[in-house]
Amino acid sequence: MNPIGIIPARYASTRFPGKPLAIIGGKPMIQRVYEQAMKVLETVVVATDDDRIFSAVEAFGGKVVMTSVNHKSGTDRCAEAVTVLMEKDKRSFDVVLNIQGDEPFLHPEQLRKVLSCFFEKDAQIATLVKPFSPSEDIFNPNSPKVVINHNREAIYFSRSPIPFVRGAEKEDWPMQHIFLKHIGLYGYRTEILQEITRLEQTPLELAESLEQLRWIENGYKIMVEQTHLESFGIDTPEDLDRAIKLGLLG
Repeated sequence: MNPIGIIPARYASTRFPGKPLAIIGGKPMIQRVYEQAMKVLETVVVATDDDRIFSAVEAFGGKVVMTSVNHKSGTDRCAEAVTVLMEKDKRSFDVVLNIQGDEPFLHPEQLRKVLSCFFEKDAQIATLVKPFSPSEDIFNPNSPKVVINHNREAIYFSRSPIPFVRGAEKEDWPMQHIFLKHIGLYGYRTEILQEITRLEQTPLELAESLEQLRWIENGYKIMVEQTHLESFGIDTPEDLDRAIKLGLLG
């Protein structure tokens, strides 16, 4: 297997403008993500559309590629970046990991789990789930839920709690069923990544605003690995303050 990790990063953010360059423990956030990914992967690249991020990555010695400003998702940005890199460096990568640029506390073990899915020759797309803890709100629409089959393939993703627990009060649902939270780390076979970025948006995707439903609606299989390690994304300045207060910087 010859994998590459790509970190899509854009400067514009409604809730946290300039987020990839936010300083965390003396380093830009994007550098912390990059360094975590390099603990597992030989090749890691930041894909951006912003000169400020491009310069910051070059400044810490990272590899970076400029991509279009027109991409609607990180998946699209990854597809362009891997194409550019393979043409430029005359190298081939058979697996692409799409690593969120706002996950500075990413665990290397989570990357290894996603990569492990591709030892199965039929794996097309892979991602992670984590059981909700008793203190977490399964009704939070910003925390997508997943249901899987016995082959460890995702059946459906939703912003609503799935499945519906019939015959129980909603406050008792977490005691009646193990709900799975989606962790937004993806792996793709390179040729599959190119295919899914050419697909038109689908009704379920538009309804839930979850692009992975487009892939399922078109018959692609998403293999799921489970982690018990917590993921902590930085979406707002308040998240960053909370990460510092929780001592996540070590």
